[in-house]
Amino acid sequence: MRGARDVAWGTVTTEPHDATRTSTALAYPVAPRADLVEDLHGHRVTDAYRTLEDADDDRTQRWSRAQDDLYTAYRAGLAQRAQGTPFAGDALQARLRTLLGAGFVGAPAWRGDRRFFSRRAGGQEHAVVVVAEPGEHGTTERVLIDPLVLDPAGTTTLDAWQPSKEGTRLAYQVSHGGTEESVLHVLDVATGELVDGPVDRARYSPVAWLPGGDAFYYVRRLAPDLLPADERQYHRRVWLHRVGTPADQDVEVFGAGQPMTTYYGVQVSRDGRWLVVSAAAGTAPRTDVWIADLTAPGGLEAPAFVEVAVGLDAEVGVWVGRDGRLYVHTDLDAPRGRLAVTDPTTPGVAHWRTLLPQDDEAVLEDVAFVDAGDATSPTALLAGWRRHSVSEVTVHHPRTGARTGEVPLPGLGSVSGLVTRPEGGPDVWFSYTDHVTVPHVHRYDARTGEVTLWASPPGALPDLPAVRTQQVEVTSPDGTTVRAFVLARSDLVDADGRPLAPAPTVLYGYGGFQVSLDPAFSATTLAWVEAGGVYVVANLRGGGEEGEEWHRAGMRGAKQNVFDDFFAVAEHLVAAGWTTPDRLACWGGSNGGLLVGAAVTQRPDLWAAAVCSAPLLDMVRYQRFGLGVTWTEEYGDADDPEQLGWLLGYSPYHRVVAGTAYPAVLFTVFEGDSRVDPLHARKLAAALQEASSSDPAERPVLLRRELGVGHGARALSRTVGLSVEQLQFVADRTGLLAAVTP
Repeated sequence: MRGARDVAWGTVTTEPHDATRTSTALAYPVAPRADLVEDLHGHRVTDAYRTLEDADDDRTQRWSRAQDDLYTAYRAGLAQRAQGTPFAGDALQARLRTLLGAGFVGAPAWRGDRRFFSRRAGGQEHAVVVVAEPGEHGTTERVLIDPLVLDPAGTTTLDAWQPSKEGTRLAYQVSHGGTEESVLHVLDVATGELVDGPVDRARYSPVAWLPGGDAFYYVRRLAPDLLPADERQYHRRVWLHRVGTPADQDVEVFGAGQPMTTYYGVQVSRDGRWLVVSAAAGTAPRTDVWIADLTAPGGLEAPAFVEVAVGLDAEVGVWVGRDGRLYVHTDLDAPRGRLAVTDPTTPGVAHWRTLLPQDDEAVLEDVAFVDAGDATSPTALLAGWRRHSVSEVTVHHPRTGARTGEVPLPGLGSVSGLVTRPEGGPDVWFSYTDHVTVPHVHRYDARTGEVTLWASPPGALPDLPAVRTQQVEVTSPDGTTVRAFVLARSDLVDADGRPLAPAPTVLYGYGGFQVSLDPAFSATTLAWVEAGGVYVVANLRGGGEEGEEWHRAGMRGAKQNVFDDFFAVAEHLVAAGWTTPDRLACWGGSNGGLLVGAAVTQRPDLWAAAVCSAPLLDMVRYQRFGLGVTWTEEYGDADDPEQLGWLLGYSPYHRVVAGTAYPAVLFTVFEGDSRVDPLHARKLAAALQEASSSDPAERPVLLRRELGVGHGARALSRTVGLSVEQLQFVADRTGLLAAVTP
């Protein structure tokens, strides 16, 4: 099989390449431009392409259509160059579908004898929600929610789902066209019939069922006619909803007086006694938490909330365990996380007792308790950790926290979810993946200490090349150690893991919002590596890989650290012989698109190409659009003079310098994106096209627009289509396309 795969994917040459030999000359459309200069807190800020902010302006629409034509012309030439190679459109699409062919299966959510889980067969456009339950002839499975049944066009996505405590009803949220504007429904699990909904304005809403399945708490925005037009996507409240009653009769139980950008979490203890509400203003790395006894005067509709942790500069997650104790997962006085415990009747910080202290190198991610059948008497505590992005699970005494063992894992990868039955028991389920392993669900038996495979994806596992994965350490300019995963085909490295020759390389990063880039299976990554490229994932400051201090070292006024880390990894890849600047591409999306924008405008010499997807790029005006105002805690507030200075220091749109030889750039944007407005890409694309001294035939700046999708989930065919075009662009511009021979 190895030989057949090598023939199919060809061989890789290492001679200097010329990616422009067969490129067609491209002419950039003229963008609407104005000599606009504003005085903002003493800063003279230019904004020549302000017109492009308005998607409905005729000039913007004409320019956008011209960009479509430009991209189509480039794609036509690329299709010719890709013929007979693994990067030919049909061949690459087929390979990506094969790599995705195993599909997906999620860890189970148990409700009595019923088991709920997500599953996507290899060819399915969207994952479906399945219920498995005992029947006359053994366990049977039924699909409860299939987005394609709801919308055969495939533009409806399933945003969230939550079974009731008894498993008799299921609440779920869907949105259309990529908007993420979730609409809530409730169905009867036994019959599959809808019993409630639609309830709109439920974006980012948790659902906390009360026992019996007749009511739940959830989060919904206020009615738009109560708010100014520019505030209608904010002002959330926590409501009590009774199934089958109109949503306008819901009872508001929490949220009045909180900042308009506040997001809420809600949960109800298994016995129905305790309601926990958490609140965070936008994406601020701090959480306020309250608890209410629903059996006390006030009941369900007017619960009396008691502070658990309010006004602290820390994140706090709280739940009432099966044993009736209140558990607290927090980074208060422990930036890598600790677990504390108290009684729910005395929930304040002064009463917390640390059960699992902070680890000096690992971040505490998750915990689970197991027992021998008596839920009130746990026999062991499992703790999930992330040590330099690699997962481990340890076993501890449930009362003292003393470590007693470790859960054996399939490899050096990522564990998500430590799932137990709500009523207790000795079993824990978790999902495991790494760079070359599709996610599987495993079960840990606390009685024996054994881990067994519980569920595999429903499709055929892909035939993969032999890949060498290694984690390297790089020193950033301020002396900070930054880690990165380097993936390469095994035959392209020596016995010590060193590259045999420089190769076309993709450097991927994110660096923000506490997001950790842990090992995970990626069809895009493997298609690139299989063809002979090197793929590198950088764990930058601003992410969550090393805890909250690591996050804060890359946010607000320290954001430049993220970019410096990224450049340090790139320079290491060149110095270590993995690649050369004319073979190196940077790639990122969303906040990672900001990273790429900074990389292109600050260090254009480092890159041959860049893929900048759904990016944030105008950091002076970002908070005026989409959900930007909720991100001021991450980036800074442009209305504040000092913070404006931070933002102007790196804002990619404002760092463009005429006459600079910029790399090739592909912007990919999604017209349904309600988080990051496509205006960012339009403005920087226009600025780079005007300013770059690079020949457009050699290093084109291109804008790819996609309709009917948004920032988040999408159909499989849309995912494959986007990946095909991004990979082809990078292969073309870094020389991998020319280097791979059929």
